Amino acid sequence: MPQASPRGTYLQISESLRQKIEKGQIAEALPSEAELMRVYGVGRSTIGRSLKALRAEGVIESVQGAGWFVSGTGDRRPLVDQVTDLLRGEGVAVGDTFPSENELCERFAVSRTAVRSAIAQMEGRGLIEMGPRRRRQVRALPGEEGSS
Repeated sequence: MPQASPRGTYLQISESLRQKIEKGQIAEALPSEAELMRVYGVGRSTIGRSLKALRAEGVIESVQGAGWFVSGTGDRRPLVDQVTDLLRGEGVAVGDTFPSENELCERFAVSRTAVRSAIAQMEGRGLIEMGPRRRRQVRALPGEEGSS
């Protein structure tokens, strides 16, 4: 990214991101802040200002623990709800192996910390448990536990 002036750099980056969104090069999730820092060759505060400028215009939105997204796209429910939906899938039965942390990170494009939090909540609800060979397994299907 050309360094015309320190003040204008964040505006140049936000304009570049806006154009990528308009052209469909970024359709849903934006790259991580670390990736944007690498691509544009600037620091975290400059990227932060760029993203905040786009958010103020309503172009993008931030989802806690998940990153930045083009406004109006994707599933914004809590990760635990999205992961719980896996148990509502066809053919899922009690005793089935539950996806690994790595598989969940890739599938939902979120951090390991976010996945671990969702798994802890599901374990707390009695939906999954640690099974043989340190693999989690389905303990109950949603709606079965605690319903009266």
